[in-house]
Amino acid sequence: MKEVFGTEDIDNTCSQKTCIQWDSMAQINLVIELESSFDISLEPEEIGQMRDFKEVLHMVEKKVLNN
Repeated sequence: MKEVFGTEDIDNTCSQKTCIQWDSMAQINLVIELESSFDISLEPEEIGQMRDFKEVLHMVEKKVLNN
């Protein structure tokens, strides 16, 4: 997320509301990077749920463990 958003200010409190860099284009880039880095595929519903750091982490963990 630090790489995609171009900021070091990523922590457990990071969300679409608190991170000005987290716009719709950044969301798409984040999904592409996560899918590539972790060899996972995210469904549109899952992508829509990823609104904060904790949910992104949860979604990636869930996908990686289910592969």
